[in-house]
Amino acid sequence: MAVLGVDGWRGRWAGALLDEGTVTLLDLPDVAAVLAVPAVELVAIDMPIGLSETGVRACDVAAARRLRGLGAAGSVFPAPVRTVLGTDDYAEARALSRAATDPPRAPSAQAFQLVKAIRELDDALGEPPTDRVVEVHPELAFRALDAGVRERKGSARGTVQRLRALRAVMDVEEALARAPVGIPLIDALDACAAAWSAQRLAQGRGECVGDGTTDRRGRPMRICW
Repeated sequence: MAVLGVDGWRGRWAGALLDEGTVTLLDLPDVAAVLAVPAVELVAIDMPIGLSETGVRACDVAAARRLRGLGAAGSVFPAPVRTVLGTDDYAEARALSRAATDPPRAPSAQAFQLVKAIRELDDALGEPPTDRVVEVHPELAFRALDAGVRERKGSARGTVQRLRALRAVMDVEEALARAPVGIPLIDALDACAAAWSAQRLAQGRGECVGDGTTDRRGRPMRICW
């Protein structure tokens, strides 16, 4: 059965539907469309799922530590605390976050840009929690695929390194040639890396970081690949 890797893209979602070694890129307008892709065993999404109420998630710290020295530690943004999902105003979000955390911590501008997508995903997943949708991080996947992936994504060398890594496990170049119009290369490659993670997880071969805790909605605070 197929699996789906998903990466956020300009208010939409880039999907990579992987069946054995064949991957198909999808342009998905919202989370409802992501969850409605038929015949998918597992969805791996590059977006926070389990959210802390009071501080930095252990999985974010562990993921950044694992990527340190590998050219991607800065790609891990600490997920905002749950209370921040209640606003679209950055100043208010900073105030809410500082009030909820000890020591006080405010989300970075980059992390705050994800809030709308995190809220959309949080609302769509509902309750009770499901094991069918898992949080992943493409940079962890790329380094697990090939230790030679060291350059930042979007750079010429980094792009070639990621293409070589994915080529070993899927027909990535064929998928890119057939990609929906407008999907950026970076998001397409990240979605493919997420799909590879989904495949590993579905086969019981995946890895995760985190401290085993769940959030108040029962969702695990972990990052897998």
